[in-house]
Amino acid sequence: MLYVYAQEVERRRYDIIFAGLAFWLADWVNEIANSLILHFTHRAALWTVTGDTSYLILIGLTIEISFMFAISGVIYVKTLPPDPATRILGIPNRLAIGLAYSIFATGVEVLLHATGYFHWEYWFWNVPFVLPIVIFGYLWFFLIAAYVYDLRDVRRQARFVGWMAAAVAVAIVLFGPILEWI
Repeated sequence: MLYVYAQEVERRRYDIIFAGLAFWLADWVNEIANSLILHFTHRAALWTVTGDTSYLILIGLTIEISFMFAISGVIYVKTLPPDPATRILGIPNRLAIGLAYSIFATGVEVLLHATGYFHWEYWFWNVPFVLPIVIFGYLWFFLIAAYVYDLRDVRRQARFVGWMAAAVAVAIVLFGPILEWI
């Protein structure tokens, strides 16, 4: 993960760095919400990691998953056409490529769920109802990364990602050590 970001720092591609961080922070928003679902339902989170891990951060987030999300946004924006107006099969390219990646990632989760390394409890977040996972579990991460990437002004990108980071940090502190909900 550090190598991926170091390469972009060396190239002074701060747009890619901020897009990658926005993607990673979007995952943190989802993971915090997932942990809160567990707290408030007293039943189950939408997704739970049930397999081995080096470190479980939150109910559905391991250190390995966090590292994967930290580089996924970088990979995504590096595959985008330079022109946001370019269409793929009549669909705006940011959406088309993000949707393809989201479907792929959901497919990986289906396999992880089938092998017992990942658990889905609720019918609306489970096979065969994977559309919510595609959209809310992944697609918005890609779209937020594209939004940040397309801002094209490093100060605006930094400000947006800074606000995301601040919101995530406040949520972790508030819902973690203060309220003990996650």
